[in-house]
Amino acid sequence: MDVQDFSLLVTLARTRNITHAAEEFFITQSSVSKRVRHIEKELGIVLLLRSRQGIQFTPAGEIVLGHARTVLHEVNTMHRALKDRQGVVSGTLRVGVSINYAVYRLPAQLRLYRSRYPLVQTQFVTLSSQDVFSRFLAGKDEVAILRGEHSDWTGPRMLLGREPICVITSKEDANRPLREFSQVTRHTDIEMARDITQWMKENHIPPAKSHIAANSTATCMEMVRQGLGWSIVPQICLARFDGCVRPMYFADGTPLMRATYLFYTAQAEELPQVRAFIDMFR
Repeated sequence: MDVQDFSLLVTLARTRNITHAAEEFFITQSSVSKRVRHIEKELGIVLLLRSRQGIQFTPAGEIVLGHARTVLHEVNTMHRALKDRQGVVSGTLRVGVSINYAVYRLPAQLRLYRSRYPLVQTQFVTLSSQDVFSRFLAGKDEVAILRGEHSDWTGPRMLLGREPICVITSKEDANRPLREFSQVTRHTDIEMARDITQWMKENHIPPAKSHIAANSTATCMEMVRQGLGWSIVPQICLARFDGCVRPMYFADGTPLMRATYLFYTAQAEELPQVRAFIDMFR
C-alpha cells in the first residue's frame, strides 16, 4: 500500500460511492475496484461491502480506514513542515574540535553561528587533535577542526591558520639557559613530538633531568608563571601570558609552526547546516 491507496480509501469512505471516488481520482470505476481488490488481497481481508445504496466498510475495513486517515494526516503535516522550512537552515551539526582551538577560538565563532542559524542543533566534542581525527574518520562528526597536517586525509580541507610554537619562561628566568632547570611537558601528538625532539637536538638542549608532566596547556603556563620550569606551547594560548615568549627556530632558520585545519567530506558539505558552518571560515 502507498499514500495513493490510503487517499483512495478515505475518499471512498467520504463519498460512499465508487463512481464518485473514481471521478475525483480521474480514473475509471473498474480501476477503483481493481485497486480495492489488490489491497484486500495484500491485507488478507474484505474491506468493502457493495450494495445499491453504496459501499460500506467492514469492521476490518474500518480499522484500515482509521490508520489510513492517520497516515494521510502525518504526510500532510510533513509536507507543511517541509514547506515552512524552505530556505531555512536547520538539522544537526556535529563537530569535533581540538582542545586549544576550542578554548581560544571556537566560542566566538560558535556564538555567531548560533545567532545566524538558531534552528540548528549543534553538537561539539572537544578532544585532542588525534582523537578528533579518529572520530572524523569513523563518521561520528561531519566536520573536524584539528591541528597538524594529518597527511593521510586526502579529502577536502581548509587551512584556518598557521602559528609559531614558542618556548615560554617566567620573566625572572628570561635569561636562564633552558638546560639548567626543569621542563614542564604535556602530551602531544607524534608529529609535534618529533619536531620538538629535532629542535632540542639542533639547539643542543639535552633532555631535562627533572620535569613536570602537566595535563593541559593552561597548567603548563601556570607552572611556568610560578617559576617551576620552562615549557613549549603554541602561540594561540599566549594572549594573556605575562612571562617571556620566544618563537622556536630550527638550525636552518625555519620557524617551528603549527597548522590548524577544518576537515569535512563532500557529502557532508551538501547538508545546509554543514555548508553554512564551513562558509563562516571562507
